[in-house]
Amino acid sequence: MEFLLQIINGLQIGSIYALVSLGYTMVYGIAQLINFAHGDIIMVGAYVSLFSIPFFTNLGLPIWLTVVPSIVICVLIGMITERVAYRPLRNSPRISNLITAIGVSLLLENGFMKLFSPNTRAFPKVFTHEPLHIGSLNLNFGTIITIVVTLTLFITLQYFMKKTKYGKAMLATSEDYGAAMLVGINVNNTIQLTFAIGSGLAAIASIFYVSAYPQVEPLMGAMLGIKAFIAAVLGGIGLLPGAILGGFILGIIESLTRAYLSSQLADAFVFAILIIVLLVRPAGILGKNIKEKV
Repeated sequence: MEFLLQIINGLQIGSIYALVSLGYTMVYGIAQLINFAHGDIIMVGAYVSLFSIPFFTNLGLPIWLTVVPSIVICVLIGMITERVAYRPLRNSPRISNLITAIGVSLLLENGFMKLFSPNTRAFPKVFTHEPLHIGSLNLNFGTIITIVVTLTLFITLQYFMKKTKYGKAMLATSEDYGAAMLVGINVNNTIQLTFAIGSGLAAIASIFYVSAYPQVEPLMGAMLGIKAFIAAVLGGIGLLPGAILGGFILGIIESLTRAYLSSQLADAFVFAILIIVLLVRPAGILGKNIKEKV
């Protein structure tokens, strides 16, 4: 029973990794950019939620609804970042985009340290519902909501990509940037929409993260972002199902490592997984190695 509980806990943290990983994999699949500032969008979302709490509680609204202003602000920051920092470098060498992404990450982290101090702030309990009892299992309500919402958002995103006009434009852009422009697709708007969706998912991930770990500080998104990137690589970066699969696998491994081996070894196992995946299957579990003809 303890083992099953650890699996469920792993799915909870894995769901958070998966939501962040979806943003990574969408941006990489469509814009061919690894946005290392993406983890810090979670930090921004957490701070927006924290500062929105007094307003929402005065209106008698639940704390989890602070995710709404969080989504709005994170989407705006994602769109502005794409327009100001990444778009001018779109045809530059990839190393330029990578350095810019690191620069944006450092700007957000140090900017929030300067504005709000580097001190850790406590976050109130997000979900106040009673635990659910299934047999001898006592399941935290936040755990169930995190997993269910993540799977729902994944299914919705899959439908959006395959069935809607904007989703098809994203797929076309990811296949061939130049051809998409020739058939009349506004590539700039499509890529900006990709950043907006990814940032919105990060904002949702932030409320789930603080429900599991109720504290906020400027560097909270750094390691979380790296783990989500590892999840994307593990599942197959550029593939939405790969992001979900990688997040769940990583969360379960981390949970089991903390429970049965050592909490200090959990992060080491995560990076060991990345090394093994890159050595054995660089394209990830669901990815395919595509050879380029010269």
